Amino acid sequence: MALAYLSGFGNHHASEAVAGALPVGQNNPQQPPLGLYTEQLSGTAFTAPKGQNRRTWLYRIRPSVLHVHDLREVDAGLIRTAPCRESEPPIGQLRWDPIPAEAGLTWLTGLRTIATNGDAHGQFGMAAHIYLADTSMTDTYCYDADGELLVVPQQGRLRMVTECGILEVAPGEICVIPRGMKFRVELLDKTARGYVCENYGAYFTLPERGPIGANGMANERDFLAPTAAFEETEDACTLFVKFDGRLFAADLDHSPLDVVGWHGNHVPYKYDLARFNTIGSISFDHPDPSIFTVLTAPSDRPGTANVDFVIFPDRWLVAEHTFRPPYYHMNIMSEFMGLIHGVYDAKLEGFDAGGFSLHNAYWPHGPDNDAWQAATTHDLTPQKLAGTLAFMFETRYPLIPTGYAATLPALQEDYQEVWSSLRRHFRR
Repeated sequence: MALAYLSGFGNHHASEAVAGALPVGQNNPQQPPLGLYTEQLSGTAFTAPKGQNRRTWLYRIRPSVLHVHDLREVDAGLIRTAPCRESEPPIGQLRWDPIPAEAGLTWLTGLRTIATNGDAHGQFGMAAHIYLADTSMTDTYCYDADGELLVVPQQGRLRMVTECGILEVAPGEICVIPRGMKFRVELLDKTARGYVCENYGAYFTLPERGPIGANGMANERDFLAPTAAFEETEDACTLFVKFDGRLFAADLDHSPLDVVGWHGNHVPYKYDLARFNTIGSISFDHPDPSIFTVLTAPSDRPGTANVDFVIFPDRWLVAEHTFRPPYYHMNIMSEFMGLIHGVYDAKLEGFDAGGFSLHNAYWPHGPDNDAWQAATTHDLTPQKLAGTLAFMFETRYPLIPTGYAATLPALQEDYQEVWSSLRRHFRR
């Protein structure tokens, strides 16, 4: 049966899985309907400005205080949290091949941190992870107190079962799980692989469009929140909690996803990247890549994001007398890039779907020699880039690879050679 969703980015939604679960006219009645407990999940301080305030009222079978008793610290595996300095910031540009699948991994146990920056305790910066999985989380749940999670599937569909309901997310779509929200992940295909941005800072929001105006890029109505659904099971299970860079576990005798109704705006959501209305030049020159920003998590420096989520999807290239791929550049922002499918137009060889690269602040990068040759000799008739989808987590702070990432066999030792055949063409 197809899932039902609620439309709109940042909306204050209301949903109930059983009629009458939500109280009418107030949030916290003396006796909530249906014998439920009232609980608020706050995403911001109570006194945050109204336009930034995030909270959801949950009406549940048991309160969350019963979910975190007898917590024990457990091994975090290959999950790391900033500050993390297991290696030094890279000298030069880095790129990795897709990491091979491993057997017996869930979404959580298959999470591997590639790079971090900032400080989760100080609530700024981010972590870039990848996940590998072939097993559903049937009796394990988790939540992240350190940041919100932007999940980017590359291979295999996911069923994200959360306190607010269920999201199904396929490659080419994304979902965001709010900080503090419990969830588990089921696999809808045999295996799954993808990327995760753990955002420690201000929440993702839609970027300002500036002179673009009221329309284009990502539109609010295309973001979908789940409708209420709950689990009433009383089987043994385990809840994992990531807090201040440490991982804890609690054994439960019931599912923590027992929210029968909810209302608010601190909710999970999904978005189909094919709905992104790409903006570009229809005359000449190459606009700044900020026009490809789907979501942005702002920092205290206006215009310089803690994290931007940027995509490079199918699009028409029509600019006249213009070098059409991304130009060579040195950027104040650090760029973690992944490829979901197809060929990225600035890297024609060696960048495979499921792979990823890291270009830190002020390390020059741009098209490889083959891409440069093609772009400088191509007939500049209108050209459709089709069957491609790349993305970037772009961040204001340098990203430091983890010890795991720095020692992966998938790390391409010869990546910088993609530029070695660029030659002098200067003539007087």
